[in-house]
Amino acid sequence: MKEESGWRELVRFILIALAMAVLIRVFIAEPYVVSGSSMVPTFENKNYLIVDKISYKLNNPERRDVVVFRPPINPKVFYIKRIIGLPNETVDIKNGVVTIINEKHKDGFKLDEPYVKNTLNDNKHVELKSDGYFVMGDNRSGSSDSRSWGAVPEKFFQGRALLRLRLWPINNLVDVLPGSYKQPE
Repeated sequence: MKEESGWRELVRFILIALAMAVLIRVFIAEPYVVSGSSMVPTFENKNYLIVDKISYKLNNPERRDVVVFRPPINPKVFYIKRIIGLPNETVDIKNGVVTIINEKHKDGFKLDEPYVKNTLNDNKHVELKSDGYFVMGDNRSGSSDSRSWGAVPEKFFQGRALLRLRLWPINNLVDVLPGSYKQPE
């Protein structure tokens, strides 16, 4: 009788653990693996990420957040990029320098982007609508992003990069909010 009770408890524990894991993955956090070099040097190919799926249900996405999303051009895949322009802003790119024009900065301000690698001398002028975010890879010459296929509506966002897990170097196994950067005022 005791042995049967022990098996029932074990099965019950396993079912509860599986239900919790599914709920966490569906509603709270989800793992992803970086594929490609569009975010080098911030993220390398095959970096393992945990994406926070709750933040954007509670708060709006912010400039410089690193997000995982389904691109409007191919919603069957996932991309990872950095948010550059927010809804109702204008993004001006001249010779690779990004200027943001918005209500607070009518004359615009240049983004400080020390995380960018391989800046292109590209030019772009985009006026974002109320539901559009302008995203770009940190490796500008190796990134397919909003410069070529336009703004991303928030409904396509899966979440924000919360953790990066890696095996090497051993003293840096976990990065919290990898890729985060605050522009000096």
